[in-house]
Amino acid sequence: MTAALPTPTRWQRVTRWALHSPTAIWTAFVLAHLWLGWVNLNAPGLPLGDVTIWYRYWAEEADLNSYYVGVDTSWVYPVVALIPMVMAGVFGFANFAGSWLSLVFLLDAVAFAALVGWRRPGRPVVVGWWWIAFLVLLGPIAMGRIDSISVPLGIVAVLYLATRPKLAAVLLTIATWIKVWPAAIIAAAIIASRDRLKILITAVVASIAIIAAVVALGGARNLFSFITQQTGRGLQVEAPVSNIWMWMSFAHVPGAYPYYDQAINTYEVTGPFSTGIAGIMTAVLAVVVAAVAVLGVIAVRRGASVTELLPPLSLAFVTAFIAFNKVGSPQYITWLAVPIILGLATNAAGHGRSFRIPAILSLAIAALTQSFYPYFYLELLELHGPELVALTVRNLLLFVVLGWAVAVVWDVSRRSAIHEELPEAESWLPSVWPFGRNASRFDGADILAADDAD
Repeated sequence: MTAALPTPTRWQRVTRWALHSPTAIWTAFVLAHLWLGWVNLNAPGLPLGDVTIWYRYWAEEADLNSYYVGVDTSWVYPVVALIPMVMAGVFGFANFAGSWLSLVFLLDAVAFAALVGWRRPGRPVVVGWWWIAFLVLLGPIAMGRIDSISVPLGIVAVLYLATRPKLAAVLLTIATWIKVWPAAIIAAAIIASRDRLKILITAVVASIAIIAAVVALGGARNLFSFITQQTGRGLQVEAPVSNIWMWMSFAHVPGAYPYYDQAINTYEVTGPFSTGIAGIMTAVLAVVVAAVAVLGVIAVRRGASVTELLPPLSLAFVTAFIAFNKVGSPQYITWLAVPIILGLATNAAGHGRSFRIPAILSLAIAALTQSFYPYFYLELLELHGPELVALTVRNLLLFVVLGWAVAVVWDVSRRSAIHEELPEAESWLPSVWPFGRNASRFDGADILAADDAD
């Protein structure tokens, strides 16, 4: 005779209800953004500096002088990045910071609704809680850069790759023309998805439309200036490869020291052989990305399913973009949210691998990033031990996440798993679509009722 299960306490029932309550999760989402907004506006270290100084300046030039960066002059960002900056100035440039934060909040809310729904969250509700935790742990940088515009677009796109691949491709293409990193998700989808041709053609057509618009405005010469602007840069202090020279500086190795590059308004580090390494890092990144792509292609040719391959392959691409990047700005960590959410949501729907390990590691990476930026960034530049250790551990964890993702892609390839073909609308992530016919939902009231019935 089996023993009866213990009756959950009232506290356990309330806790379980709160974790699945739409009111609780949306309240937490709003409070998290209010907190991040307040920190951006009030915290030391000028966390919103790029927004209030450079984004505002570029938007003012466009509005007052009809001078468009990326069109009339070379620029560090793809040209579509100017659009959200101009939008933030609609209510007056005196309110630019608040308008920017509000724009990010609205885009995040749309992505959050696509993930957990408005009224009756389904199984991916736990993914929503993960994203809230990730944002809070990462801190003000989660809302304070142009990356915070591309991330929610990427989240919505990966959630709709299964049922609306063309829409997903359009969103990812727009996001790529805001910040290049979403191209990693496009590459992973083209490799792993059965809809690769739809995704590729849609991305190409959308890009041609953007290019044609810029050329019509007279910006053909500056269209790809964001590539040349990046390739000539040195080693930014936060980049993983820069840890070598940061520790050299800490050890007082002759010629090794961090400095401010006025030409591109960022802090870089120099030292023995740093110029040569900086010159080859773009090529190294390209080789690593190509190697990941080859692994993905091998897995597809051996019959790996999209549910098993796409999430780890996306994570491998995105993490490689960070780990082998000579720039390595703190806001790059926001990119991790997209493949992690894809992996968690896929697994929550009963498919693919568990993403618990990279999800936990990403939370640690976010917290370590906030531990030195923005509050103690000056201490990092002054080579204080605790901040330098936090940066080093953060960067090492990036390689751990990359290693995990590559190992999973390789394992999927090695096992040559063949999965039953399913109808396209029901092929994967069936419980993620809060507005779709395949949505599988429950809420806190269901949990309480089940507990009371025990």
